[in-house]
Amino acid sequence: MVLQPKQTTVAYRCPHCGAGVMSVVGIFNLSADMLKLKCSCGESEMTVVYGKDGKIRFTVPCILCPTPHNFSVSSSLFFGKDLFVLPCPYSDINIAMMGDTNHVKAELSRTELELLDLLEENGLENFEAFRSEQTLSDPQVTEIVTYVIKELDAEGRIHCRCAEGEEGDYDAEICADGVKVTCNRCGATKLIPTDSMIGAHEFLNADSLELE
Repeated sequence: MVLQPKQTTVAYRCPHCGAGVMSVVGIFNLSADMLKLKCSCGESEMTVVYGKDGKIRFTVPCILCPTPHNFSVSSSLFFGKDLFVLPCPYSDINIAMMGDTNHVKAELSRTELELLDLLEENGLENFEAFRSEQTLSDPQVTEIVTYVIKELDAEGRIHCRCAEGEEGDYDAEICADGVKVTCNRCGATKLIPTDSMIGAHEFLNADSLELE
């Protein structure tokens, strides 16, 4: 009897050109070294590493976020599922998938339709325009950031260079590239960027704000 080596299909969507990038990965590929899946446009790549602890680690480019996301799954999950997806932590978009080839192809097609709907809703023509749109200032982003700053101030969670026991006197100024928070007493400042809805939602979970 000939034993079939463990293998699975992995894929991600290039955030620059929007193409699906797919490859069959075997256990022998992973045990040898880091595996890189590169898009033919040359602008993105996903890395897959088989760790000594038996876990498989991914660094996946994101169609929405400016930086890649890191994931870790067990080898049994990696090789044992018909379909397993890795979503962007800040949205419902699946940015990588693994499993049976046909299932992975189907999920790539489904997410492509989902993203095309997003483009149409935003009046954009392609994925490059979509990524550019994510870096544009949006009034809703500014509102979110301003709201969080007010909440942090009200709860005493804005910290500056004022001496311990002294209360800071904070102002928030809306600028072209963000909201600038300044302490009128010690002069410490901090600019919170408003160039991304994703970043605004991250700031929504901030425990404190440190002025420098």
